Amino acid sequence: MVLFPCLFILVFALHFHRWTDFLSFRLRYIPADPKQVVAALIRSHNRSPMIHDPHVLAYLGLPVLILCALGIHAVGRGARPTASSAALMITLTGIVYMGGVFGMWTAFYRGLGLVDERFADGATATFTALTTPTGAFLLTTTLAKLTMVGLASQGLALLGTRSIPKWSPFSIAAGATLFLAFWDQNNWMLIGSVLILAGLMPIRKRLLSDNERET
Repeated sequence: MVLFPCLFILVFALHFHRWTDFLSFRLRYIPADPKQVVAALIRSHNRSPMIHDPHVLAYLGLPVLILCALGIHAVGRGARPTASSAALMITLTGIVYMGGVFGMWTAFYRGLGLVDERFADGATATFTALTTPTGAFLLTTTLAKLTMVGLASQGLALLGTRSIPKWSPFSIAAGATLFLAFWDQNNWMLIGSVLILAGLMPIRKRLLSDNERET
């Protein structure tokens, strides 16, 4: 409940070279210049350990998101078993494809770090083709968004659940909505992660109290 949103907050924060970058809010995603991205990756030659890549951190941390979804379901299934189960399946399906998205970006970035500078133009053309939002890339990215659709649905399925404050489901849904509305914009998604974290805290408290009563 805590690790997943905190991990995503860290992942998005690592994208900012300066704290002022966080303040650059846009209503529409503008991708970075592929030529500059490829040139920077080729110059780096993968000198930094792979674990320093925020995409790798998110990729390796996805099992925590699965546990989070299961925890929400454990609280919601008592009040709305059908809705909670359906929302859980949407979340888990999205996580499968989200793994594909993070896996692709990890492979792209680490692969470009191995390219000889003589082939920068060809690498740029290839990177542009691979990351253009069409075809398989668009399909995988779109299906990954089911993760946030599922989380929002799981949160809203908890409305009316005793001992869960009313604001908690709305906080989760609002955070997930920010992800969907501003996909790939790290500052908006960081705020979304904070809202999800806030909404998950009462659910975590309820889950822990239920476990204590059972033992």
